[in-house]
This record gives sequence, structure tokens and C-alpha cells, in this order.
Amino acid sequence: MHTKSLGNVFIRRARLALKRSKFVFGAIVLGSAVFLASCSTTHQSAPIATSGTGLIKGNGTVDVLYAGSLTQIMESEISTKFNSATGFTFSGFPGGSTALANQMTGGIHIADIFISAAPSVDTTLMTAKGAGKISWYVTFAQAPLVLAYNPSSKFASQLKTKPWQDVIDEPGFLLGRTDPKLDPKGLLTTQALNTAATLYHSPALADIANSSTGVFPEETLIGRLSAGQLDAGFFYSNEAKADGLPTLPLTGINLGAAFTITIPLNTKNVSGAEAFVEFLLLPSTQKLLSQDGLQVDAKPKLTGTGAPTNLVKLFAN
Repeated sequence: MHTKSLGNVFIRRARLALKRSKFVFGAIVLGSAVFLASCSTTHQSAPIATSGTGLIKGNGTVDVLYAGSLTQIMESEISTKFNSATGFTFSGFPGGSTALANQMTGGIHIADIFISAAPSVDTTLMTAKGAGKISWYVTFAQAPLVLAYNPSSKFASQLKTKPWQDVIDEPGFLLGRTDPKLDPKGLLTTQALNTAATLYHSPALADIANSSTGVFPEETLIGRLSAGQLDAGFFYSNEAKADGLPTLPLTGINLGAAFTITIPLNTKNVSGAEAFVEFLLLPSTQKLLSQDGLQVDAKPKLTGTGAPTNLVKLFAN
């Protein structure tokens, strides 16, 4: 289980938030004219070559839009190891999967790689509603939805001894979650609360499900919990493990993330994107994902058509 100081938590979250704010500000100020100009600019990459392990090697930036629930492992391990193994440069942008997909559809951000926490997001991107941004995706890992709590919370002892659904409705309890309109985890949280309301005959849980209180961006939520600004929150198991937070299973409620990866049709660095998919599916990388709390699929499942032929051998049809 990873451990780190609150200072490191704030530094990492602040750096990612700054990257996000700079991008959004630039998109607003520059407007459509500059955006179209940027679309015509391509990343420079060397001719495709392979390393001793068969990985594509080259140079240039690989822009990766990924589910914010993978921030810890992406920024602290995957990025540096990918850069070292291939020669390409990882540039990550985390966020709610639905929000990121909307940015792709709206032309706000062009990605070389898109990693989602829900196949339904990819399915939408394959349709006219999603501007047909992708034609395939593979599901490579899973993670259950859990309730994580701050061990220093005044409610921690109750969470250890009482059913979670009886504690989160206590007066003064600060519960965090993500926006169901922007993030699959927020939608799963709403489903979990409504299911619990039915299972335990608790109208109060249904009220929480329908409330907008405690809704935060995915990339900042776990930092708030670690800092003590919240008593508990709904997360995927890998997020809580990465931040060393205790968790409670949602007994009787089987919901969670199914992580997917794809290469958008308008990628600017094809060889770099293919190299990233290959790298992510290496046994050594899969081991890292497993150690970080993800339930890794032995053979990633391919959905759709048009996947690069050199990658298809890695997938299960």
C-alpha cells in the first residue's frame, strides 16, 4: 500500500489542477480559429522501430486523456516507465471519463490515447452522438466501488463498528462523490445509494443520492478526503489503496469500474499511441496495475472494429 505525506498529495493534485486550468483557459481565449490551427499541427515522431521486447520506439509527445481514478499510477509509475521504455513522452490529462469524452466530441482536446472507467462512454464515442471519435476499445481492468474514509475522521470509529449506510446519514457527516453527469463513478454512486435505500428501507439514502451536496471533480476528490476535508467518499478500490485509505465494501451492491483504452481516429501520433497500448498491456505493466489494486484482465477484450493489426494479437475477440 502506498504511503505519502499530505504535502505530496497537495503538490501532485495542484500540479494536475494547474495543467487543467491552463488548458481550459487557453481553449476559451484562443477560440475556434487558433484551435483549428492547432488541429493541423502534428507531433513529430521518428520512424517506427521496435525495442528488444518488441515495443514500438520513437519520439514525440503522446497525449493521454485518462480517468482521474488512475491519476496516482499514471503520473507516478506508468508515465516514467513508458518514456524510458519507448523514447516517447507521456503527457497526461486526468478527469471524469464522460467529461473527457465530451471534450473530445466538442473538439476541445485531441487525444492520442483515451482511457475510460466505463465502456458505455466508449460506446457513445463510437456513435454519431460522440462524433464517431473511435471505432474500437479494449477492456483491460476492473475495480469495485467502495466507501473510503479518513481514519482521523470523528466518524471513523462508527464506520468500523456500524453499517456504513447508518453512519453516512449522521448529522455533520461530510460525504464526497463525483458528478454523475461528468463521471461514471458519480453515476455508479447514485445507483449504489438508491440500491441501498431500497435494500435497507432508508429514504434518507435516496435523499443523499438525489442531492448535489458533496459533489467534487474526480481529480480533486480523494485529495480532499486525505486532507480531512471530508469524512468519507465513494471511490474505486485502486484509488483508496493508492492513497492508503481504509475502505468498506458495499455489501450486496455489485458496482464498479471497467477500464478501457482506445486510440481515437484523429490521433496525431499513431506510432506513439500504439506504443502506449502495447506498453500498458505488457505483463510487467499489468503487474504494476494489479499491485495498485486493479483486477487485471488476463486477456483484454476487444470491442468494435478497426484496431491496428499489430495490436489485435494482444486482445481477446
